[in-house]
Amino acid sequence: MNGTRARVTGLTGQSGAGKTTVSRVFAQNGFAVIDADIISREVTEKGQPCLKELAEAFGGDIINPDGTLNRKRLGGIVFSDREKLRQLNGIIYPYIIYLIISRIDELSEKGEELILLDAPTLFEANADDLCDLIISVTADEDIRLRRIIARDNITPEAAKRRFESQYSEHFFVNHSDFVIKNNKTPDVLAAKAEEVAGKIKEYYNAKANG
Repeated sequence: MNGTRARVTGLTGQSGAGKTTVSRVFAQNGFAVIDADIISREVTEKGQPCLKELAEAFGGDIINPDGTLNRKRLGGIVFSDREKLRQLNGIIYPYIIYLIISRIDELSEKGEELILLDAPTLFEANADDLCDLIISVTADEDIRLRRIIARDNITPEAAKRRFESQYSEHFFVNHSDFVIKNNKTPDVLAAKAEEVAGKIKEYYNAKANG
């Protein structure tokens, strides 16, 4: 790519909608994947300045005896209090964005042309500003509720609290270039993702050649 920045496609959507399957399909179609969940864990690893800031804001109880972050305890604090969730985001997002930009630069320098930024909180973190196109994955709430309870082994009440802290389907539809509705089987979702990946590659190729 000779120093040219890779094209970045953002992937986001509702909790339990099926982003993981979509991300896997895009990886199979030649997209280098940056997983914002992994990055969020990296910035809150033991000894990181972000973790120190979180402990100052939410108390030393969120730190385990071995110096690592107690995610469950922190989640219990922020998912039941919108103001504290906003406070958490204000601390953690700048660290995450910095690392995402670094990864985009590294992948671009390695010659990657297509990047998928898989970020559940893409809009909240303003990471959509880094993207050329955005895909959102949505699903009906009752379906997402069943998936989340089974996947994360949490109560329906905890799952609903998580939903309440996120944007509505209407928001995702209005702020995305592509929306994938996932109310059916994983195979149907994978086929839809394959179709969208093809359209996006065609779009980027047309822009490069136009």
